[in-house]
Amino acid sequence: MNPPPPPRARSGFLSAAAVASVVVLLLAGCSGSGDTGLAAGTDGVGTARMKIALLTHAGKDDAFWELVRKGAATAAAKDGVELTYANDSDPAGQAQLVRDAIGDHVDGIAVTLAKPAAMKAPVAAALAAGIPVVGLNSGIDAWKSQGVLEYFGQDESVAGAAVGNKLNGLRAKHALCVIHERGNVALEARCAGVKKTFGGETENLYVEGTDSDAVDAVLTAKLRQEPGIDEVVTMGAQFALDAVGSVKAAGSKAHVATFDLNNDLVKAIRAGNVQFAVDQQPYLQGYLAVDSLWLYRHNGNISGGGVAPVLTGPAFVTRTNVAAVARFAAAGTR
Repeated sequence: MNPPPPPRARSGFLSAAAVASVVVLLLAGCSGSGDTGLAAGTDGVGTARMKIALLTHAGKDDAFWELVRKGAATAAAKDGVELTYANDSDPAGQAQLVRDAIGDHVDGIAVTLAKPAAMKAPVAAALAAGIPVVGLNSGIDAWKSQGVLEYFGQDESVAGAAVGNKLNGLRAKHALCVIHERGNVALEARCAGVKKTFGGETENLYVEGTDSDAVDAVLTAKLRQEPGIDEVVTMGAQFALDAVGSVKAAGSKAHVATFDLNNDLVKAIRAGNVQFAVDQQPYLQGYLAVDSLWLYRHNGNISGGGVAPVLTGPAFVTRTNVAAVARFAAAGTR
């Protein structure tokens, strides 16, 4: 891999007119202060402000991505970066977001690679235009082959295997792995990891994650149909909370565990409604992705040397240690 040289400042940035889903992060609003301590138009080192686009595959109303955005906004405020955010759960739409960012001459792109094949061409186009690209959250098996500088996230196969072992320790017998986005390589890897190490029966259930009512209906029906299911493993905090309701509605004796964390999930763990969560630290993913592009531009740094991912998880949050992260979750950063 021959990484592009750190780019010089450019004048453009993603506009709302370019893509309707673009949301410009107002850094003062995200940080709770109207004063970043930086002169307008500078990045804190006396040069023109760097412009970075954060482009994800986030679906509608998925609270997980608010944590990623908050982390990115914090890094942007610290570095004096002008940050834009856009998301599209459709792979073709996300690919177009990357092309739009190239056309707007941003100085760096942070992108998720949940559907790597769809992102290969636009990422290559960005690199050809001299725009450095870092990956985050999804695509740990694809980032190097696509020439991405760095990757920040969790090894989902390792995380899934750890969950399988955890379920063995809990003496579970039949686990239902609920996938809320079909074809997402990260979610598929999690469930494959669970199946690899779990000694009991494992099956996947696909639901439409953008429709909470549909998730509840499908999961409730499945639990009624198969009363032997004793563990429901979801791929996100909000889906774990849905699962708690489905278990009750179905009259099931299943326990609920999940990947990912938020404040409501912390409360559910404390109450004993959810056994555990696997925290991949999305706030940290967003923060590191933006900060790494600033460091690459100003000091030529490449985290992991461009050959190894920077892992942000997994870490188990259970009833015994949840208090240690509760105050951060309440602040909206865990």
